[in-house]
Amino acid sequence: MYEEDNAQWGLVHGFVLDGKGGAHAVAREQLDALQLEEGQSLWLHWDRGHPQTQSWLRRDSGLNEFACDLLLEENTRPRALPLPNDELLVFLRGVNLNPGAEPEDMVSVRIFAEARRIISLRLRPLRATEDLIDRLQAGKGPTTASELVLQLSDYLTDKVEDLVSELSELVDDQEEKVDNDERALPDHGLLLQIRRRAAGLRRFLSPQRDIYAQLTRSQLPWLTHEDGLYWNELNNRLLRYLEELELTRERIGLLLEAENRRMDLRMNHIMFRFGIITCVFLPMSFLTGLLGINVGGIPGADSSYGFLVACLLMLLIGVGQWLLFRRLRWL
Repeated sequence: MYEEDNAQWGLVHGFVLDGKGGAHAVAREQLDALQLEEGQSLWLHWDRGHPQTQSWLRRDSGLNEFACDLLLEENTRPRALPLPNDELLVFLRGVNLNPGAEPEDMVSVRIFAEARRIISLRLRPLRATEDLIDRLQAGKGPTTASELVLQLSDYLTDKVEDLVSELSELVDDQEEKVDNDERALPDHGLLLQIRRRAAGLRRFLSPQRDIYAQLTRSQLPWLTHEDGLYWNELNNRLLRYLEELELTRERIGLLLEAENRRMDLRMNHIMFRFGIITCVFLPMSFLTGLLGINVGGIPGADSSYGFLVACLLMLLIGVGQWLLFRRLRWL
């Protein structure tokens, strides 16, 4: 019920966390008079493209102009920016799992966080927020604003793992195909597509790993030491995925290099055969050309055995060349 009413205001989801792993939804009209009780936190998830979102953010959110400008900026990259009054801006990217979209065309989620309030904005739907809401409704979600940012980042990282594993398995299939059949060629178009997708993922995941490392060392009072341990774990997981992506790109390079080397060897073998054929027929062509000139004095021109002698001579030359090439191991 609240979701339909909130949609006209640009509010995708609004929840008050009860501090015990559960949450209850709130409507847009309740925000102005909302009073949080002890242990409660507020999470507001907005549609960044909605005009009412921008209006609320600048007039009613209590954020300064600098923070609003960053949250509403058209193009961003993953970053974490501490603000005065123990506030934090975090810009993250998640795998695009929307129908018809390329997964590596990652979706941006922008987060303003303070001790008891989280404001997040997205332009396109993000599966990670849906998973987080499911846990809240089941009473197993985050209990504080700090845990909410951490678990949202965790879900974003989980989606990355699935995509990285998928790319690695595609390369495994191509390697197995080539290993099982020496004449088989890898799917060149597929390999280039995998390389492009891996490069697109690395573009955003590399700075996102730096964010997790930065939050590991954060001195914000509402980020506990235990949270720092989990941020460090996310940092290590994302580092492992980046290493897997780099390995995938190297394996693709080796497959393409092997394909090019095999094609070069095949071309060289074909040209070698043509060279052998040319070497065989070149002396014969010289002999027939010499005997075919239209001048007097050609040996055997007046003999009935002249043609037979010429054929035997060319046969003898061909056999001699064959024996020579076999001795030189050209054949």
